[in-house]
This record gives sequence, structure tokens and C-alpha cells, in this order.
Amino acid sequence: MTTAVPALTPTARVLAWCLHLLVAGLFTLAGLRAVATGRPHPVAVVAVAAAGLLAYAGGALLPGVRRSRLAAGWWLAAVTALWLVLTALTADGLWVAFPLYVLQLHLLPRRAGAVAVGVTALAAIVAFAAHRGAVTVPGVVGPALGAAVAVAVVRGYQALYRESERRRRLIEELTATRADLARAQHEAGVAAERERLAREIHDTLAQGLTSIQLLLSAAERVLPDRPDAAARHVGQARRAAVDNLAEARRFVAALAPPALDDTTLAGALERLCATTGARHPLAARLRVTGVPAPLPTAYEVTLLRIAQAGLANTVRHAGATTAEVTLGYHVDRVTVDVVDDGVGFDPDRLPVADPEAGGFGLASMRARVGALGGDLAVASAPGRGTTLSARLPRTPPGERP
Repeated sequence: MTTAVPALTPTARVLAWCLHLLVAGLFTLAGLRAVATGRPHPVAVVAVAAAGLLAYAGGALLPGVRRSRLAAGWWLAAVTALWLVLTALTADGLWVAFPLYVLQLHLLPRRAGAVAVGVTALAAIVAFAAHRGAVTVPGVVGPALGAAVAVAVVRGYQALYRESERRRRLIEELTATRADLARAQHEAGVAAERERLAREIHDTLAQGLTSIQLLLSAAERVLPDRPDAAARHVGQARRAAVDNLAEARRFVAALAPPALDDTTLAGALERLCATTGARHPLAARLRVTGVPAPLPTAYEVTLLRIAQAGLANTVRHAGATTAEVTLGYHVDRVTVDVVDDGVGFDPDRLPVADPEAGGFGLASMRARVGALGGDLAVASAPGRGTTLSARLPRTPPGERP
């Protein structure tokens, strides 16, 4: 059976090398002391110590041992067997028990590792008693204490590793969540920009093109009998096309409407009423109430667009003869009302918006006003005209306490 082995962190790599050096040092120390102190069976001790060192080095270096739990188990069994032989020959072999504890706890399953540590500690106690000829307190406490320390160290390291892995997964999830959030914000921004573009196109280019279409249709109707009137309608259509082109250029440049370039909002609305009255059979006039005050550009653009859309709808659908635009400055709000004496309609029975037939006007106006914290109301009834009212708070949403 093979298992995937995670890449070692720098800290884990250092600890692994420390364990390798400890095992190598203890096997080497046992062999050297057997020769230097004249212990019994020095040749056998050196040979077993060298075999144990080679067996450990082979397992530590061979990639197959690191990748296969079965191979690691056989390797650990071989090293343990050589340790038992070394311990039987010399008491100095007992010191290798501590790194063996660590290996058993690390390579074997949790329960099997604990059992292996207990058996190894018992073997060390028995071997120490055999070499001393009696069971002593140090001979029991030493191996048992070493086993307890090894268990605590390895279990503590494993707990830290699990916590580190948990944090790593949390960081990866957080990174993925942030990426998802950024993608969602980008998509929301794209959707908002698409909605803004749709409103701008509807309230500027589409309305202008509709006006041109109506003027040219009027010119076509009077052309055979009244060429002067037809020429006047064509001239008005040409001027409307020029204005629409200017709107398109400013729209592309994301600037304020040209109608607000050199005048106030009231002046722009006055000009709108005059232009509408000159181009269409509709008497449009402006009324200003309250004390005029400077407004944010976004407010002026929105209120101008509302008036443009309202008058455009009056021209296209109302069949009205008069229309009045009222710009009202109040203490807590600013309003624009468009009132006509047309045929009216039932606000509850509006047709569904359609790309071919239109019908996006009211939704576009409500979106514009709602984005600034205001509201839009429509009052109408068949045969009773229409009142369109837009209200914006004097304090922009971002500046409210």
C-alpha cells in the first residue's frame, strides 16, 4: 500500500536531520565504546552497530520506504531487530531506544505505535536488568521516562502539525473566498455598469432618435402640400441629430450632459421645454418653486434625465397639448414633476418591457432616482392626464449621518 507523502516543511526537515544524526551518533557511540573500554564481544558489537547504522541510513535515503507504509514497517522491524541484538550484546545499545520510540510513533498507526513503544521500553528495562544483574530504579525509570517524553514530543508535534494543516486549509479557503468575492464584485460592477449604460442610452440616444423619427414622419406627411413646413421639420430633425451626436460624444467620454455645460439645472430645463415645444405640437413650460440652490452634479443629471424622459413619453404616447415641468426646491428634498393633459393610462396595466417595443422608461427612471436615495411616483388615469414626480433628498446618501 502506498500513501501520498506531503512535502516537508523547513522545520520538519531540520527535525528529521536531527533524528538521523542522533541515531547515527548513538550506533557509532555503542561501537566505539565497545572497542575503547574493552567490553565483551567488541567485534560483534561493532558489526551489529554498523549493520544497524547502514539499515537505518538505507531506509532514510530510499524513497520507497518514505512512500510505502508497508516498506516503512519492514524497515522499522529490521532496525528494531538489530537494536535488540545490540542491546543484548552491550548496555550502550539501550540509548538507541529513544529515537526508536520516535520512529515507532511517527511511522505506525496511533494504537500500534503506542503498543510498540511500550514493548520497546519493556525490552530496554529487561536488557538493562540483565546487564546489571538486578532490577534497579534507574533501569526502570530511564526507559519508561524516555518513552513518556517521546510520546509527549511526538504527540505534541503531531498536534501542532494538524493545527498547521488546519490553518493552511483555512488560508486556502480564505484565499479562494476572496477570489470568489472579487469575482462577484467584478460581476456586480459589470452588471451595474451595464445597467447604467442602458439607462443612459435610453434617456439620451433612444429619446433623441425617437424625436428625429417623429420630426421626419411629420415632414413626410406635409411634404406634398406644404414644402416649407416639411423643410422646417427636417431642419428641426437635423438640429436634434446634432444634439444627439453631442450627447453620444459626451456619453462616451462619461461627462455631464451638454445641456448643463453653460447653464443651471433650471436653465437646462427651460431650454428643454422650449426645444420640445418647437419640435413637437406640445406647449411645454417650466415652473420653479422654492429658493434655487446648488445641487450635486449627479442630482442635476438625474433630474434633467427624468424631465427629458417624461416629456419624451408625453410626446410619444400622451397625445397632450400642454405639459408643465416643475422644479421644486424644498427644505429636505428637491423635486421634478412633469404634468400633461394627455389621454392618460392605467399605471397598473403597463405593458411588459420589450427590446423591440420599448417600455423600459419608468424602470430606468426609478433606478436612477433610487440610486440617489430618492423615489419616483406616477399618477395617471385614462382621460385624466399623467403626473410624473421624482423626489431626491437634499443630502446625498453617502453624506448622511
